[in-house]
Amino acid sequence: MRNRQYIAAQAKIFKALGHPSRLLMVDALRDGEKCVCDLQALVGDDMSTVSRHLAVLREAGVVAADKRGTNIYYRLAICCLETFLDCTGKLVEQRALDQLGMLPKA
Repeated sequence: MRNRQYIAAQAKIFKALGHPSRLLMVDALRDGEKCVCDLQALVGDDMSTVSRHLAVLREAGVVAADKRGTNIYYRLAICCLETFLDCTGKLVEQRALDQLGMLPKA
């Protein structure tokens, strides 16, 4: 059985992923590292909001950052996150199909 501190650390990761803008950025990082300016354009929020979202992801260990000149580049720091996102994405798709009554007939 895991202790409370271990579970709290996991909860921090899930909480960081729990905002649509942060999840959108994480999904984009699946294709490789991105500059903050690219992530800001993707999300459409002002730079300070995007920076706060990235700080939450960084503090949870979801992303890592490298500064190159005046730009900061982000990349995923959790190797299994892509598998998790694929799994949850398939679940969302299946639920949408179920709601539309579009399940393939067996």
